[in-house]
Amino acid sequence: MAASIRHLLKEGSQYVIRGTLWIEVENERFFGPGRVELLQRIDETGSIRHAAADMGMSYKKAWDMVAAVNKQAIQPLVVPKVGGEKGGGSVITAEARELIAWHAQLRERFLAFLEKETNNLKENK
Repeated sequence: MAASIRHLLKEGSQYVIRGTLWIEVENERFFGPGRVELLQRIDETGSIRHAAADMGMSYKKAWDMVAAVNKQAIQPLVVPKVGGEKGGGSVITAEARELIAWHAQLRERFLAFLEKETNNLKENK
C-alpha cells in the first residue's frame, strides 16, 4: 500500500505514522492512556482528587472516568477507602493493575506495528 502513495510524498521529508490506542465497549471509551494514567496516579496518591490535580484535570472529570470504568468492568477497578484520621481516599484493585499491565503490553505491540509501518513507508519512498 505504501508504494502506491510514493508519488504523494515530498522528497527528503521524514514521514512518521502515529496513533493512539484505546479500548471501547458499546461505543464508549473503556480503557486508554488517560484512564491508565489516572489509575496509576490514584494508586500513587491514594486519592481521585489528588490524581486529578496531578493531571491538570477537574475532579468531576476524573470522578466521571472512574465511575465509567467501574461500570464498564465486571467489577470495580477503583474502590473508596473508609474515612479515618486523614479522611477517605481511593485504591485501585488487583484487577486494575492487571488491566494496566495488559494495556502496556498491547501498547508495545501497537507501537511496534506503527514503527514497522513507518519503516515500510520510508523503504517504499
